[in-house]
Amino acid sequence: MQIKQILTIILWGQAAAITHAAAADYPTRPIRLIVAQTAGGNSDMVARAYGQRLSERLGQQIVVDNRGGGSGIIATELVVNAQPDGYTLLLSPTAHAINPSLIAKLPYDTQRDVKAISLLGIGYNIMVVNQNHPARTVRDLINAAKARPGKVTYASSGTAGASHLTGELFRTMAGIDILHVAYKGAPASLTALVGGEIDFSFSSMASTLPLVRSGRLRALGVSSPERWPSLPEIPTVSEAGVPGYESSSWQGLFGPAKLPLELVTRLHREVADIAKTADMQKRLSNEGLLPQGTTPQAFEKFIAVEIAKWAKVVKAAGIVAR
Repeated sequence: MQIKQILTIILWGQAAAITHAAAADYPTRPIRLIVAQTAGGNSDMVARAYGQRLSERLGQQIVVDNRGGGSGIIATELVVNAQPDGYTLLLSPTAHAINPSLIAKLPYDTQRDVKAISLLGIGYNIMVVNQNHPARTVRDLINAAKARPGKVTYASSGTAGASHLTGELFRTMAGIDILHVAYKGAPASLTALVGGEIDFSFSSMASTLPLVRSGRLRALGVSSPERWPSLPEIPTVSEAGVPGYESSSWQGLFGPAKLPLELVTRLHREVADIAKTADMQKRLSNEGLLPQGTTPQAFEKFIAVEIAKWAKVVKAAGIVAR
């Protein structure tokens, strides 16, 4: 064996030993958790909930750094370019899987340039109408749309966002012609719905449940694969008229692509244990979310499925990548 090859093997072994030692001591300083959303949203809430418990378990502060804007691209690019030492992590929502279909030239590869660590939480939407709307079921709404093509309206919190694409998925799977009306944010779209300006919307459970329970909105279905535990009387959209329909919003934990396996494994183990605690189950369920803690491998497969699903929806909606 040549001297150069021997030296290469020695150096590789030393590097591996250093990486292993660093992983064993990890963490020795605060961890920066970059959140691809502004403060106050679901992603921010999930980041702070897990961050608090991670800090307790790891013995180091988890510094939540909200970097909203750019559909999560700003936050993701910061992590893509960070040192893969475990001290810069990313919490990103569903937009992470939607962006490849909406942005023609992303400054990174969604699957290759970030390391999937674990799915942290997953939530679903409620399909709601105004309390005075004649539709009592999902089937009623579908029939109304078929009777008046292009006249039944649905609201979203913004064009090409998750709520818009959730409605588009419903439109294509139900085989109906409905009109999308975009508002500037979820509060504005719900205000319009309560006021009777539009026919229906898919909205998060956290923001919609109070309006349903107060009688101002009527729930027709949930976008989850099974009935929601706290709303057993409300059918899924799938069983109520659109077989196979499911649409979720989620938050996941990522790191730089070259994050060592030892650190990926450690971080996954910690968040998986946190997700199982009664405290986290209660905290997230109050916001309409289910804690997850999936393995990195399962999370990678989940992201691939999500990217493919939303690509089809974007194409069917006629949205051109910008």
